[in-house]
Amino acid sequence: MKPRVLILFLLAAVCAGSDFAWGQSGKPTVERPNVLFLAVDDMKDWVGCLGGYEGTVHTPNIDRLAARGVLFTNAHCPSPKCAPSRAAIMTGLMPSTTGLYENSHWWKPNLPEVVSLPAQFKAHGYRVAGAGKIFHHTAGNNPPGEWDEFRRLIFRNDGWFREKKINYPWSTPVPFPEGFPFSEVEGLPHENDWGALPGVPEADYDDTLSADFAVEFLRTHEPDQPFFLACGLFRPHLPWYVPREYFDLYPLDEIVLPEVREGDLDDVPEVGRQLALAGHSDFEKIRDADRWKHAIQAYLASISYADAQLGRVLEALDISPHAENTYVTLWSDHGWHLGEKGHWHKSTLWEEATRVPFLFAGPGIEPAKCDRPVSLISLFPTLNDLCGLPLIENHDGVSLRPLLEDPASASWGRPAVIEYLLGNAAVRSDRFRYIRYHDGSEELYDHETDPHEWDNLAKNPEQASVIANLARWLPENWAPEAKAKGAFQFDPETWTWREKKTNRVIEGR
Repeated sequence: MKPRVLILFLLAAVCAGSDFAWGQSGKPTVERPNVLFLAVDDMKDWVGCLGGYEGTVHTPNIDRLAARGVLFTNAHCPSPKCAPSRAAIMTGLMPSTTGLYENSHWWKPNLPEVVSLPAQFKAHGYRVAGAGKIFHHTAGNNPPGEWDEFRRLIFRNDGWFREKKINYPWSTPVPFPEGFPFSEVEGLPHENDWGALPGVPEADYDDTLSADFAVEFLRTHEPDQPFFLACGLFRPHLPWYVPREYFDLYPLDEIVLPEVREGDLDDVPEVGRQLALAGHSDFEKIRDADRWKHAIQAYLASISYADAQLGRVLEALDISPHAENTYVTLWSDHGWHLGEKGHWHKSTLWEEATRVPFLFAGPGIEPAKCDRPVSLISLFPTLNDLCGLPLIENHDGVSLRPLLEDPASASWGRPAVIEYLLGNAAVRSDRFRYIRYHDGSEELYDHETDPHEWDNLAKNPEQASVIANLARWLPENWAPEAKAKGAFQFDPETWTWREKKTNRVIEGR
């Protein structure tokens, strides 16, 4: 078993010519490009440009951005859960390398010497700012020292909900408002609620405030220093609380329910069935209350609300002096099940939980779609490459620059690998999805003939060579689980951690 990695990445001096971006000709075109780093939470492939939803979804701003750059139509998260996926994206290291498998595994106190994406840009002369959910938002994942300035999530629009769920050091307890639960589903956990909050204007929603921060940054930042600006939107993460106007975009009689096959789990191994059943009771409550369409309406409304905030940030970029000198990337940390395979939530290794929006736009990037399988673990090395920063050799991903230069024809022999908990992984190629669980059980799906992943072909002897080819991409070693947050004492005033067992202080700033 590979020991947990605690690597001090030595930041080399910037190489000759690294002050320039690249163009189609391979020649330098732009000095010291900026980065606008846009993240959304729990957004599956239900955006217009990806066509994941069978009905109409209103995402005009994401669609316009996709039309300006390279849209990866077969992109997948490193892990189908918030903290592990974001830790992997922001460190360039997969869960099997770090041992960060769960939301309770805080990355900073476990891996204090690892260089994060914003810290890399900060160390190379960039002004690094952010707002909202970029790292996972809990205390052990987003220390202030990673940034020059950061507006954290304060959940202003639903602090009463957050206080009930998690005792944040900065939150103040407030009671549930009259009318809760707004979903009208009895017995549904309060995190799974949805609705338009009474008396809360759009200007007060937390994602609006995060977008406000980014807009103001772009309005006031002087072009004399390059910037890395991150804006992370919490929606469409649960609870699906957004202004009423976004619900009105989706009349209930136009909602299209996902296709669900009776007995879909009959050919799924026991480990996979248990992952699906973990969210089944919530789905049952929603369906039995005849609120399935209402829930999907709320998810779609949350997507459109997030899209509107992204549009505000993109408009601010377009009218700023930074418009021609800024790379824009948009990504989601994982997908979401809305009843497919009887599951509600994320946390599976199937397509619904792993396929995500992912794109790059900016100088030298010509509009195109790329259908090669890619992983968001490549986001960090790609931005390093685009901006001429030193590549970090220990990263698990590789730069996507070849695909950005030639989306259709570039040589690309890599699938996307997705890991969930210790020992479970999926490999997604152009055509197939292969899953192997910790007990050795397997699934194989042919997306050419079975886009819903209804027929498990793993026991078909004719597919043995396919399985063997995909299985070679699985992790050879799995790091032991990182220490959970209970192993550390957190001080919110100094933002430091103390390891309880050894009394060792870990500086977070």
